[in-house]
Amino acid sequence: MKSGIRLKSAVCDTEVMVIHCDADVVECGGIPMAETKPATLGTLNAEHANGTLMGKRYVDAESTCELLCIKAGKGSLAIDGVSLAIKDAKPLPASD
Repeated sequence: MKSGIRLKSAVCDTEVMVIHCDADVVECGGIPMAETKPATLGTLNAEHANGTLMGKRYVDAESTCELLCIKAGKGSLAIDGVSLAIKDAKPLPASD
């Protein structure tokens, strides 16, 4: 998947930008995301309804995929059914 691509959820308002990703399919709300938003939204899977936060970066456990949330929604992000986590912020260096 190419960097800079915007993906839209088929079940909620979530939109992400791909920073880098080796996976072929990114899911939101249990349904694969696409570059275009469908005319009618599908049904959100209750197991994947933890929501996304705008401005947060989401990564998988191995850091092979990083997504930037550009529009928040009710669905949670996953790859092959494995949920993505919010990327921890890097600590600033001490200025003492």
